[in-house]
Amino acid sequence: MNCADVEILLAEYVDGTLHREARSAVKAHLDTCITCRDLAHDAAGAVAFIERASEVDAPPELVTRILFEVTHGPSRSVIKPPLAQRWFGKVFGAWLGPVFQPRFAMGMATTVLSLAVLIRARQLHPADLNPFKLWNAAEMGVSRTWERGVKYYENLRLVFEIQTRLKEWNEETAPAGAPQPASQTGGQGRENQK
Repeated sequence: MNCADVEILLAEYVDGTLHREARSAVKAHLDTCITCRDLAHDAAGAVAFIERASEVDAPPELVTRILFEVTHGPSRSVIKPPLAQRWFGKVFGAWLGPVFQPRFAMGMATTVLSLAVLIRARQLHPADLNPFKLWNAAEMGVSRTWERGVKYYENLRLVFEIQTRLKEWNEETAPAGAPQPASQTGGQGRENQK
């Protein structure tokens, strides 16, 4: 065993956690090497000094600040770099960084899911995704909706005009002193009868 091996195993030797064979090898080296023996003596003294020190509880705000710094602060990028950077490296990860943002990823996932549902439900073919066909279908849908609205409005207008003309004809044909039906006068026919 050489000095470099002893330096690696020194902390475990001082703590007493080394296996029997490794412990005996380190002890044999310490018996022959004065430099490593002094290093082991200093390490044992430091551990003994630390064990004599009283335990100090960290203030609660320190723990909170550390947690905030690690999760949301500027140190977060050092501790845990973005996913794209971890996967693809700095240069390529910086270019792909926006793609891995949650909003973009959820949008893409929703788009893929919607297309999968459409393909599954309607047996959509790739030719159906032709932009020209999509534009024509959208234009047809808009024009049908517009025509239905216009037709509904004109039907309402026609009904209103018919009701207005009927009311005018009833007023013209009724005698001057005769009461009008309650449905056309809004209840004023009863007052005229009194």
